[in-house]
Amino acid sequence: MAERRAKWPWAVLALAVLGIWAYERVGDPPPSAAPAATPAAGASASPSPSPSPSPSRPRTDYSPPRFAAEVKRYAAEAGVNPQLVMAILYNEAYKPHGPDVERSWQKMKPDASFGIANMHRAAYDETRQGRPFADRPWEDLPDDPALAVRAAAWHLHDLGAQLPAKLSGSLDRDELTALGYNTGAGNMLLFARGTKPGTEARSYLDRLHDNWSKSADTLAATP
Repeated sequence: MAERRAKWPWAVLALAVLGIWAYERVGDPPPSAAPAATPAAGASASPSPSPSPSPSRPRTDYSPPRFAAEVKRYAAEAGVNPQLVMAILYNEAYKPHGPDVERSWQKMKPDASFGIANMHRAAYDETRQGRPFADRPWEDLPDDPALAVRAAAWHLHDLGAQLPAKLSGSLDRDELTALGYNTGAGNMLLFARGTKPGTEARSYLDRLHDNWSKSADTLAATP
């Protein structure tokens, strides 16, 4: 879930994180392929594991279009709009991603979010209950972008399931669910009853709108 903070500290903090990352990477061997997710023990539907990104694509590339296939697959599994999932990835691409940089960042901020969809531990642990990835810990998210996409899709599913049948105000279900991803379910329900989003929530929603058509184009370009 996106961290609610002003954007300007990232310019300074990202430099510090990248400095730690560069220091720790000195002498490291080339990274191996990201591990695939494994299904939960006892899962009745025998779900297929999360695919690792194609080795033909650089592992250091964590841009949202790289994961369009995973978005399609796990949005379908969770029964959510794939365009919404992709737009969330675009919204959450405001900070660097990757195992080394994320873990370096967490050393500075222990409650930081993990993975390309920026999920916090509490949101992930609640989402994975009873799901095919229930045996995968939150700490796996930086190493397995497919797992991060899968968890985000199911979290969006769970948020959408909490919305009332009748909405007040001008926001549709995708917009409200996106705001729930950013601000939490409690605020999402307030917005669903007609409460106007605040400055930070409005900014997140504006970015969602900016990324909406781009998300559709990204998905259309992926078989």
